[in-house]
Amino acid sequence: MVSDKSIIFFDIDGTLLTEEERTLPESTKKAVFKLKELGHEVAISTGRAKFLFEDVRKELEIDTYICYNGQYVVFRGEVIYANKINPQVLDELTAFALNNNHPVVYMNDKKMTTNVPTDHPYIEESISTLKVDAYPVQEQNSTEHSDIYQSLLFNTEGEEKIYQERFTDLDFVRWHPKSSDVLPKGVSKAVGIKKLLEYLDFPPERQYAFGDGLNDIEMLKLVPNSVAMGNALPEVKEAAAYVTKDVSDDGISHGLQLLGLLPEE
Repeated sequence: MVSDKSIIFFDIDGTLLTEEERTLPESTKKAVFKLKELGHEVAISTGRAKFLFEDVRKELEIDTYICYNGQYVVFRGEVIYANKINPQVLDELTAFALNNNHPVVYMNDKKMTTNVPTDHPYIEESISTLKVDAYPVQEQNSTEHSDIYQSLLFNTEGEEKIYQERFTDLDFVRWHPKSSDVLPKGVSKAVGIKKLLEYLDFPPERQYAFGDGLNDIEMLKLVPNSVAMGNALPEVKEAAAYVTKDVSDDGISHGLQLLGLLPEE
């Protein structure tokens, strides 16, 4: 790998896309294409499932990405790492969740399914904020039919504590007031980034990352040149080396200029 080129990891929601409308600012699109034109490697690092950001990947022409919070890694279109959740543990979680009237959604590499009617208000409220066309379908025994890379548990803030105490092999990372990501213990975007960097030869000083949410903290702590968006949570800003403007205020282009990756306009 040419030593003067860098790799830049971008979270999606609240980083590449605006928080409320989930739109891609024109300045962000322009900045990403400029990075690629300069020969840098641009990668997405998201908690979203593979099929929930195809539109973003296509619009930005990015084919290197880490998704399911580090569970699934693709380099230039080729899957180089895929880590599924233990199906037995997932079945135990499902039984416990159903007993508490908490829906569970399962995500493989093509779709998401659920164990309850899809009109459950918690599912509708949280999934709708993603502004995507995909929606869970009700399907029995989802864990028996395909590899599940990530699940979603639907309950209110604080209710995940009983799951954390009972299922010590899993992590529960809240991304919405009514929903948490469910992942194998210790998995994070940082783990996926490490898997990708095993294939590449970018020195630490040529590694960059942008994020705004709780599931970005490990990534921002791992990557030396880390940037929190202006709209990021306080604890996320504390984890980053730099803070840029809000995503809706040209935060990506400003951050890249701050780092010296793009010239100031």
